[in-house]
Amino acid sequence: MEIRDLTSDDLEAVLDTRVRSFGPLDGDPESWFALARAALEQGRFLGVFDGSRLAAAARLPGFTQWWRGRPQPMAGVAGVVVNPEDRGRGVGRQLMRAVLARAAELGEAVSALYPATTQIYRSLGWEHAGAENAVTLSPEALRTIRPTEPVKIRRMGPDDAAEVIAILGRVHAANRASGPICWDESSWRRFLGAKDDFLYLADDGFVAYSWEDGDISVDNLVAGSEATARALWSLVGTSSSIATKVSAVVAPDDPVLWLLRERAKEELKQIRWMFRIVDVADAVARRGFPSVLSADALITVDDPERPANTGTWRLEVSGGSGTAGAAEGEGARFTVNGLSALYAGVPVSTLRLSGMLSGTDEFDEALAAAFAGPAHMIDYF
Repeated sequence: MEIRDLTSDDLEAVLDTRVRSFGPLDGDPESWFALARAALEQGRFLGVFDGSRLAAAARLPGFTQWWRGRPQPMAGVAGVVVNPEDRGRGVGRQLMRAVLARAAELGEAVSALYPATTQIYRSLGWEHAGAENAVTLSPEALRTIRPTEPVKIRRMGPDDAAEVIAILGRVHAANRASGPICWDESSWRRFLGAKDDFLYLADDGFVAYSWEDGDISVDNLVAGSEATARALWSLVGTSSSIATKVSAVVAPDDPVLWLLRERAKEELKQIRWMFRIVDVADAVARRGFPSVLSADALITVDDPERPANTGTWRLEVSGGSGTAGAAEGEGARFTVNGLSALYAGVPVSTLRLSGMLSGTDEFDEALAAAFAGPAHMIDYF
């Protein structure tokens, strides 16, 4: 077996493997090819070959991801496919090890993925971390959200990609958000050119939604102020005379859930995602932490796939920043899965009860305070 970067000549074979793995494409094949060509150009598309025949492939889309309001580069993992006749031969494991190594080569200290199956990813260090949350709302209830002041809203298109990215950066930083991601500008230009989406932009927010079988699907609604949140959700609610429901991807604490006049039973759908630390020192240095917290903890990490992460580290947090340096002795013992989950806000008590954290509990309170807060995404990839 050989693992190498894919070329444009390999894309037909990759698409064939993708169809054999997940069925026919839902959308336009040219959209898939555009995504694939972009990954090729960036060195983010790997394949496993048995001689000249493609056996498996995976993309590493590059994202910006916010952790406690601070952005850092993140290696996504997507489009992981293995030909049916090659399954059970360890091909997927070889591929994912190469993906992990490529993420490190690209200088990305963290990685995330939406799994079709979890066993292989967990065995290589990715762990359950957060979810994309879709809630079903009543259009009529949204219509009752009244703007508090005039907000200038206009239609947006591909030329607004840079402004959308800037808004996301400001809003996620201000909200001290953990988990949300941002695509690169070329991807946003492609998304904002979608003919079937309805796209509106304000000075500090935007909304993207579409019609599906007579109802509304909100893919993104981001707002940096109460006035803009009210204005954008109210805009969606203007279709209440036609749509019977609105499915919206939101943060678990999205303000819309508090702007509604009535709130009792809610239909919530979650798509879980997984997360992995690739480089302990860089991941800690690039993360945001509570600015009011000063903490010092000793952790001992076991990472069979990334030996540079294995060992004892001293974590120091102060003024909203953190460092991790090699240290002597024995700290709270984490599997790399456990440390990755902690980074994403999974409670210390959960990690102990699930066996991903053991040893001394001397640093539990400091670790819990430093990494507290649930993570979420509003984008699927």
